[in-house]
Amino acid sequence: MIGDDVKPATYREVFAVGAFRVLFGSYVLLLIGDTVRMLALAVLVYERTGSPALSALAFVAGFVPQAFGGALLLSLTDRLPVRTAMAGYDVVRCALALVLAADVLPVWAVLSLLASVGLVSPVAGAARQRTLPELLHGDAYVLGRSVFGMTAGAMQVLGYAVGGLLLALVGSSGALLFAAGTALASAAVLRLGLPAAARTERPAAARAEGTVRATRRVNRELLGDRAVRGLLLAQWIPANLAVAAEGVIVPYTPDHAGVLYGSAAAGMLLGNLLVGRFVRPAARERLALWLALQLGVPLVFFAAGPPLWTTAGLFVLSGAGLSYQLGLQRRFLEAVPEAATGQAMGLAMTGTMTLQGVTMAGAGALAGVLAPGHVIALVGLASIVGTLAVHRVLRPPADGRSAPGVLAVPTLSVEAAESAESAGSVVPPGQAAVPTVPVLGVEPTRAD
Repeated sequence: MIGDDVKPATYREVFAVGAFRVLFGSYVLLLIGDTVRMLALAVLVYERTGSPALSALAFVAGFVPQAFGGALLLSLTDRLPVRTAMAGYDVVRCALALVLAADVLPVWAVLSLLASVGLVSPVAGAARQRTLPELLHGDAYVLGRSVFGMTAGAMQVLGYAVGGLLLALVGSSGALLFAAGTALASAAVLRLGLPAAARTERPAAARAEGTVRATRRVNRELLGDRAVRGLLLAQWIPANLAVAAEGVIVPYTPDHAGVLYGSAAAGMLLGNLLVGRFVRPAARERLALWLALQLGVPLVFFAAGPPLWTTAGLFVLSGAGLSYQLGLQRRFLEAVPEAATGQAMGLAMTGTMTLQGVTMAGAGALAGVLAPGHVIALVGLASIVGTLAVHRVLRPPADGRSAPGVLAVPTLSVEAAESAESAGSVVPPGQAAVPTVPVLGVEPTRAD
C-alpha cells in the first residue's frame, strides 16, 4: 500500500539514471524523425499524384498495420534482447527514409513498404516501455512514463515545425534524408549508450512456441485476467472517447484548428507535469477517477458554441485530464506477470492506437450529419459515461494494490541482471532493490 507520506519522485532522480537518458535521447530523435518523415512523404505523394486522398493515406499508412502487429507479433517484445532490437528497428527506419527520399517507387509500393514497417512498430514501442520499470522503480517509474508522455506531444509539435522548415529549404526528398539521419543517430545512441546484458537460455516450451501463437495466447490470458482487463479498459475507454473530439476540430473551426490542436497538446503537457511531479503517489491514484471525468466534462460545453479562446481553454482542461493514466501505472505494472511485461504494455499501446482511429473516424462520420460542436459535446458525454462505467477500476483498492494476475506465461527471456547500484536504477528510499530482470540491453534484436 502507498502511504500519504510517500513523496513523488523528482526529475533529478529520473535523469540521474544514465540508461534512462539514453532512452530519452533516442526517443526524442525517433519522434522528430518520424514526424518529419510522415509530413515530407505526404507532400511528396501529393506532388506526384495531385491526390489529397493518397497524400492523407501516405501520412497514416503506417498506423493501420499496428493493430495487426499487436495481435500477432507482440510476444517478440519479451523474447528479443532490447538494445540490439531497438537499434535494429532504427536502422530499418533509416533504410525506409532513404528509399523514400530516392523517389523511385510507385505509390502502391511506398504504401506497402510503410505498412510493412508499421507492422513491427508495436513491438518496438513496447520494448521501450518494457525497459522503464527495469531502470526506474517505485514512483520514479511513474514519473519516467510522464516524461515520455510530455515528450511525445512536445516533439511532435517540434517535428512539424522542423519538417515545415526543411520542406521550404530543401524539399521533400531533403526532409526525408534528414529523417534518415535522425534514425541512424538514434540507433547509434542506443547501441553505444546502453549496456549489454547477458542472455540465458529460454525454456524449451518457450522456444518451441511460435511467435504468432505465443502472442495470441498471452493476449488471451492477459485479457482473461480480471485485474489486467479492468486496468486496460480503464486506460482505453475514457481517454480514447475524449480524444475523438480532435477528429472534428478541422470542420469545427477550419481557420483556427491549429489553436485547438495546440491547446489539447498543451493541456496534456501541463497535466503530466503537475500530476506527475507535484502530486504524491497515493493522491495521484485517488485522483484518477476525477481526472478521467475531467476529460469529458469540458467538451460538453461545446454544445453552447463558445468563442474561440473559451474553446481553447476547454481543450486545455480536457487534455490535462489525460494525466489520470499516471494513477494507473503502478497498479498495471503490479497486475501483469513479469515474463509478459513487454507484451502487456504493447497490448495497452496497440489498443490505444486502434481505438483512437475508430473513435476519430466515428466522430468524423457523425460530423457529416450533426454540427461539429454538437459532435464534440456528444464525445465528451460518451467519455463521461465510459468513465463511470469503469469507475470501480479507477478507484484504487483499499489496500492500495491490484491483485497480480496469475498467468501461465513461460519465462521467455531472462537476462542475468547486473546489481541495481551498478545499473544506476532508482530505488525508492526505504525499499530493497528490486531485481532488474534485464538491466536494459537484452542482446539480440528489437525495435523503437
